[in-house]
Amino acid sequence: MPGATVSAAEVSGSTAGASVSGAGASVSASGPSGKSGRALEGASAPSALSALTLDDVRHAQKALSGVSRITALEGSRYLSGLVGAPVHLKCENLQRTGSFKVRGAYVRIAGLTERERAAGVVAASAGNHAQGVALAASLLGVRSTVFMPEAAPLPKVAATRDYGAEVRLHGQIVDDAMGAARDYARETGAVFIHPFDHPDVVAGQGTVGLEILEQCPEVRTIVVGIGGGGLAAGIAVAVKALRPDVRIVGVQAAGAAAYPLSLAAGHPVSLQAPVTMADGIKVGRPGDVPFKIVRDLVDDVVTVSEDALSSALLLCLERAKLVVEPAGASPVAALLAAPDSFEGPVVAVLSGGNVDPLLMQRILRHGMAAAGRYLSLRLRLTDRPGALAALLEVLSELDANVLDVSHVRTDPRLRLTEAEVELHLETKGPEHCTEVGEALRNAGYLVML
Repeated sequence: MPGATVSAAEVSGSTAGASVSGAGASVSASGPSGKSGRALEGASAPSALSALTLDDVRHAQKALSGVSRITALEGSRYLSGLVGAPVHLKCENLQRTGSFKVRGAYVRIAGLTERERAAGVVAASAGNHAQGVALAASLLGVRSTVFMPEAAPLPKVAATRDYGAEVRLHGQIVDDAMGAARDYARETGAVFIHPFDHPDVVAGQGTVGLEILEQCPEVRTIVVGIGGGGLAAGIAVAVKALRPDVRIVGVQAAGAAAYPLSLAAGHPVSLQAPVTMADGIKVGRPGDVPFKIVRDLVDDVVTVSEDALSSALLLCLERAKLVVEPAGASPVAALLAAPDSFEGPVVAVLSGGNVDPLLMQRILRHGMAAAGRYLSLRLRLTDRPGALAALLEVLSELDANVLDVSHVRTDPRLRLTEAEVELHLETKGPEHCTEVGEALRNAGYLVML
């Protein structure tokens, strides 16, 4: 079957194929979906913005043979029960370097001329793209330099170096590192490898879509996280060419949702100061190349809260026994937030598993709180001997596990006969949290959640 072609003529109009939802808002317009056109025969990789086809993705798949892993597709009984249809997890968190990024990076670098390879490559990233470029360049015998923010997690910096890249720490955020990388490219002639805004990169990421169709031919919905849009765009090109009936849903963090604004405007719009724990999809502006594909071929873009992200990460760890980073868990967060919105069989793409252990600790605690399994509260009690012991006895009877206690007796806000206690409790769910709060109030304590 010929590839779905996204051409300049097709994307220059005002129609859009994606609807946008989240926080009660909806923006939609009808437009082309699953376009087909003549593939570029004999092309080894997409060479221009004007065309990206199924054949390009297939050529990328051949290039990646023996390089990237065909990652597992694992069923989730819990999510299947929630959605009311089979749900499968595409485990790109188990890919080489811990994310899908090595696919696009390898295809991009493999497509360079000998002269370009001799000049080396340069990239900027806080983690996943850095590792993907480092490994891909090493496999192809190309020198790589990667700029990372000074606050980048140490495990990600160490892994990037171990894969063979020269790491340079610069600035506080990825945008600072990106600027430094572009300057380096201009000064040295090294080729800048963009994390998502290049046809070769999009084609490489699209091989995930081909694997999904091979592993789950009956799939009806694919849910994938969106940052700059390279992964979602690549999957859309591959899947819509072969199965235009498959619904593709993109997921963004509510605090870093540049695509809803961009789709409404009809062109990429920059988002000021995106904020989310999901650094893998924390992108302030969609890429020009993936935006046009997402606009025309992705059916919906939804947003999820930070609570949903942390709950999804916790679920992946507990139920699926998979370590997934917040961005990788975003499709699961969307399923948890609106399980009735997805027709099965569903494939949720777990895009990465590179999460700093310290961040994981905070996220898990946040996820436990969001799931009603962790309760923080402050309360006032009479400052007398045995008062704290009596409080802890009440909690013991309620079967609430005390994780931490802070006892304050000297504070300007407190009266002479008062003390304040801050408690962190492990609970059994929302109903148990409510039960604990009511029991403490009934026992005469002033509770401040």
